[in-house]
Amino acid sequence: MCFVRLLAAPTESRIPSRQTPSRGCIVDAIHTEFSLIEWIRRQARGSTCVDTGIGDDAAVLRLPEGAQTLVTVDMLLEGTHFQMPPATGGEVGRKLLAVNLSDIAAMAGRPLAAFVSVGLPRDAHREFVEELHTGILELARRYDVALAGGDTNVWDGPLSVSLTLVGETTGRGAVTRNGAQVGDWVMVTGSFGGSLRGGHLAFEPRVAEAMALNEHFQLHSMIDVSDGLAADLHHVLDESRVGAVIRAENVPISEAAQQWVDERSALQHALGDGEDFELLFTLSPAEGARLLTAPPFTTPVARIGEIVAERTCLLRSVDGVLVALPRLGWEHGA
Repeated sequence: MCFVRLLAAPTESRIPSRQTPSRGCIVDAIHTEFSLIEWIRRQARGSTCVDTGIGDDAAVLRLPEGAQTLVTVDMLLEGTHFQMPPATGGEVGRKLLAVNLSDIAAMAGRPLAAFVSVGLPRDAHREFVEELHTGILELARRYDVALAGGDTNVWDGPLSVSLTLVGETTGRGAVTRNGAQVGDWVMVTGSFGGSLRGGHLAFEPRVAEAMALNEHFQLHSMIDVSDGLAADLHHVLDESRVGAVIRAENVPISEAAQQWVDERSALQHALGDGEDFELLFTLSPAEGARLLTAPPFTTPVARIGEIVAERTCLLRSVDGVLVALPRLGWEHGA
């Protein structure tokens, strides 16, 4: 698996020295390509699920028997999902793996192996590439994820990074978006809003929480909140063909959202900012009450509403007034 491939002219084929400022000129000489592959290979941890990893044409994985395989991929684009500065290469690398870990968490799965693809600006430099991969690798070690391969290219555009993460199902199997049932409680982990104040680069994927929920409770549906609390709730309602009533006073609002002073309220930030990467899930009232009585982790959980038969999404204000809750949040392709 090739980690640097030439898109520049042959006369530009050198990665600049480590003393060059962090996004100085990078191009592709054969010896520098192999040295970068070797550097990444030395940093990456081994895994019992990876028989053959970095250095060959394809990875060979040995997946656990009895479990289903989960595969997710996310792409991050400079100028859309992060800005450099203020984001550093390490922070971008960390976020790249973290958003994929959050997708595996949404299915109550266990992450196993990652494959990263990087489209580098032509003025990026070797030190920046190492910083980017260090951000990935440090988080990978914490979640016992093997970096098993990838590809890196150089082009005339901004930084573009993509990661594919392979995982396995756990406990009762994958939890999907389409199982919400009438009468279910709508519950969430953590708090919401204000992610652009830095939270989108430093959030903690709820992998352990999701596996614990799946082990101890009968979940009917689950999703991670990336587009926005309201938008992702609508995704569950669409897939499950049901509706919901959300109680405004029960929505956990982050400190960052509460301190944000602009034309939107703290609740609006919580419902629509997105990139909170918390879990939103549904389960029966009995299971929900049991969870609130004896949660299996310290991360806060809250009941924010209930599933109803009518296919609408409503927000109930503190004084009991019902209003439509639109798909507040990120619109793909907008």
